[in-house]
Amino acid sequence: MFSILINLFIKDKDSVKNPEVRQKYGMLCGVVGIALNLLLFLGKFLAGILSKSISITADAFNNLSDAGSSVVTLAGFKLAGAKPDVDHPYGHGRIEYITGFIVSGAIIIMAFELVKSSIEKIVNPVQVEFSFLSVGILLASILVKIYMALYNNRIGKKLGSAAMRAAATDSLSDVCATTVVLLGIVIGEFTGLRVDGWCGVLVGLFIFYAGISAAKDTLNPLLGQPPEPEFVARIEEIVLAHEEICGVHDLLVHDYGPARCMISLHAEVPAEGNILELHEVVDEAEAQLQEKLNCNAVIHMDPVVTKDTYILDLKGRIEALIKNIDPIITMHDFRVVPKHVQTKLIFDVVVPHGYRLDDEELAETIKKQIGRELGGDYFVVIQVDKAYFGA
Repeated sequence: MFSILINLFIKDKDSVKNPEVRQKYGMLCGVVGIALNLLLFLGKFLAGILSKSISITADAFNNLSDAGSSVVTLAGFKLAGAKPDVDHPYGHGRIEYITGFIVSGAIIIMAFELVKSSIEKIVNPVQVEFSFLSVGILLASILVKIYMALYNNRIGKKLGSAAMRAAATDSLSDVCATTVVLLGIVIGEFTGLRVDGWCGVLVGLFIFYAGISAAKDTLNPLLGQPPEPEFVARIEEIVLAHEEICGVHDLLVHDYGPARCMISLHAEVPAEGNILELHEVVDEAEAQLQEKLNCNAVIHMDPVVTKDTYILDLKGRIEALIKNIDPIITMHDFRVVPKHVQTKLIFDVVVPHGYRLDDEELAETIKKQIGRELGGDYFVVIQVDKAYFGA
């Protein structure tokens, strides 16, 4: 059904990098979510009244909160799709993350209230009345929520949307919660045990865990998480497709919302090349990143020696030396500056955040190793950088 709605209401449905298309996906998911959750609320609320079950009634209000969350999601995608303006030159895409966080907060609050009311039910238990109508409503609810989880997850992956993935997680938690409620009713009917309150506590814990997981997914992009390895690989693939570019380093990705990011990187080019021709190549690489990834890109040219055998041999020996210290360390921007007394070696090394040695200790370790292996004819200058992705 959802695929039919996509075909009806979303033109250029495969252009998911287009903010307008993303907005339409988000709004369609929001409208469908509101409609389905309201229907589930009405059905479960009726079943809860008929059976006098706190767990069913609580599950009904959980669906009502989901409808409210869908309203927030719908509004968030609408606002996130607004065009950049003077006050927000990078656009409004991060509103989508904020929307997901609000949804997560609603999930956590609902979980707390559910656990609280369920504990009261444990202290003062009431016999739940079994009915096939209630069982049928719960079974239908489970099927609907599985369907909602599937389409939200599929759209979330397609768009790379944390808000949609949060909605999918919420739907899966609802499946678990409603299943527990259903089992509680069946157990109570055939054993006489009053487990309704305990089932409500389990439902609340399911929902609480889902809320925390969804909050993590939406907060991390706001705090500044590393880019996905696949995205980094795609950037390097596009840039290195130009044979004049020898290497890539110092890659930074600034996330301003899904499908809205800025990229900066250093591209190594032959020092012996024509600077105007190399500049044209770099401009072309920037344009391709914009076209293929919908990202604004700034590329800095780093000239590197590619034909001097002495420098290349020296670079290879130092790279091997550094790898012997720790394979995780990488090197770039290698330069050799001849002097009368000592030849100056200048290069950068990259290590992950939280590396076992601080920057000064690492630089001194490398310098001492170079002195032992290559002698004292070199004055070494090392800049220690941190990796913003991968390691």
